[in-house]
Amino acid sequence: MVMHNPYATYQNNTVTTSTPGELTLMLYNGCLKFIQQAKKATDAGDIAEKNTAIQKAQAIISELMITLDASFPVAKDMLVLYEFANSRLIEGNIKNDTKLFDEASDIIKEFRDTWKQVIQLNRQKQYGNVSEI
Repeated sequence: MVMHNPYATYQNNTVTTSTPGELTLMLYNGCLKFIQQAKKATDAGDIAEKNTAIQKAQAIISELMITLDASFPVAKDMLVLYEFANSRLIEGNIKNDTKLFDEASDIIKEFRDTWKQVIQLNRQKQYGNVSEI
């Protein structure tokens, strides 16, 4: 008999029914979650867990970089910031320095917060009201 995990089903449904904009927001939030996990693991002296979390955050940043639409001039500036955030994660991972993780996190938070505003503005234009994300 197979046990079904309602939470896993909910997560799967959330991803499969989300708009591209909402998926991007999920990537930003996931990246921030993994950076936070890496900080906690660093503080606890769990180097393996720190490394795993940072690799997950880096994978998300790589995905965000790959999916940039180069036809927009701002994409070049975004790419530079993503590369910088990624370099902070690499250096922080090597040096076990959570301050470098914070630098990367600050950049990702700015992108996430801006992206939330874009989604809200688009919803307002589309539906005539703003719903909180």
